[in-house]
Amino acid sequence: MNKETREEIISLIKREVVPAVGCTEPAAVALCVAKATELLGVLPAEINVALSGNMLKNAMGVGIPGTGMIGLPIAIAMGALVGKSEYGLEVLKDVNEENVKSGKAYIDEGRINIRHFSDAPSVLYIEVDCNSKDSHTKAIISGSHTNFIFLEKNGDVLLNKTDSSEEGKPATENPGDPKLDMASVYEFATTAPFEEIKFILEAKRLNKAAAELALENNYGHSLGYTMKNKGVELFGDSTLAHIISYTSAACDARMGGAQIAVMSNSGSGNQGICATMPVVSYAEDINANEEQLARALILSHLTSIYIKQSLGRLSALCGCVVASTGASSGIVYLMGGGYDEICAAVKNMIANITGMICDGAKPSCSLKISSGVGTALMSAMLAMDSKCVTEAEGIICDDVDRSIHNLTSIGREAMQATDRLVLHIMTNK
Repeated sequence: MNKETREEIISLIKREVVPAVGCTEPAAVALCVAKATELLGVLPAEINVALSGNMLKNAMGVGIPGTGMIGLPIAIAMGALVGKSEYGLEVLKDVNEENVKSGKAYIDEGRINIRHFSDAPSVLYIEVDCNSKDSHTKAIISGSHTNFIFLEKNGDVLLNKTDSSEEGKPATENPGDPKLDMASVYEFATTAPFEEIKFILEAKRLNKAAAELALENNYGHSLGYTMKNKGVELFGDSTLAHIISYTSAACDARMGGAQIAVMSNSGSGNQGICATMPVVSYAEDINANEEQLARALILSHLTSIYIKQSLGRLSALCGCVVASTGASSGIVYLMGGGYDEICAAVKNMIANITGMICDGAKPSCSLKISSGVGTALMSAMLAMDSKCVTEAEGIICDDVDRSIHNLTSIGREAMQATDRLVLHIMTNK
């Protein structure tokens, strides 16, 4: 692979694998609010927020870092009171106890209005209107969590990229992105000079810190903590137990509102955790060196990015399906497998957990993640034993890329009605 292609892929990874504080959907809403507030120049007297269904679904039930509260109102209030747009998805990292008190009062005063924008032009769409006595501002994020497409103050348009948007195009796909397939993902991960890819080890540092925080404290449903402290009796001191404990713990912390950054993937912290921690845990169990771990992490994260390119950034398909598939690839590499074994693991994954629904970001995501990463280890084990689901079975094709696109077409197209019903159920309980 030539240097120019490697640089394009590295640039793609660095855009898609970034730190985020808290769930990326409420963080993106807080980011949009922070930007509109900065344009206004004063604390808004009123904030009106319109969200696409997928954004609403993913922001309703998740803990907001540093607040001890869940859901959109406090995320919006914190975005206005303390958020800084320059921080990107770490927009809420300066939240403190005094801010939270002010935020609760702001909510109680009825200053925040949230509505479902059912005809939003993108599955990831945030529109914020801020009003003061003398001014009005509008900010719109669309397509990806930090992509501002429209800014306006008192009728003066400061930014307008709405005319260039391509409705229906998968949200992660940009015209300049390298076109990936499993062969190119594998080639890059296994041949790129170590110095060019060692940056991915930052994912280990951030996500392992989140896991260790939750393993010592109670966050969310405390699945990781419970696995570590009470699961030995049932699961033993095993590789599987370590993987589930580490990965679910990091998710517990993130979904439970811990004020700590995790490394995300394709706009999702849980996907970043799921693509990172199973690989890190397995690498530690086998005493892999830094280069081996870096290549396995690149393989995991880049596989996830590749799948998301055709799935889209938000869908009815749970992101752990995608990220666990990436993790399985990374684990196969650490087991000594090559391209054929990795393709087998990917197909084994698609044959198993395709169809797992996304019903929003929330503490119980750790349960789904544990299902995904357990399947990742099982799929890798089968692949290393030359066992692979065949073309005669279900949606699997001999060609791994066709199998991946079968998966993504189900999540992107066939599950749209599922997505609408899930949102209806969630908003009418």
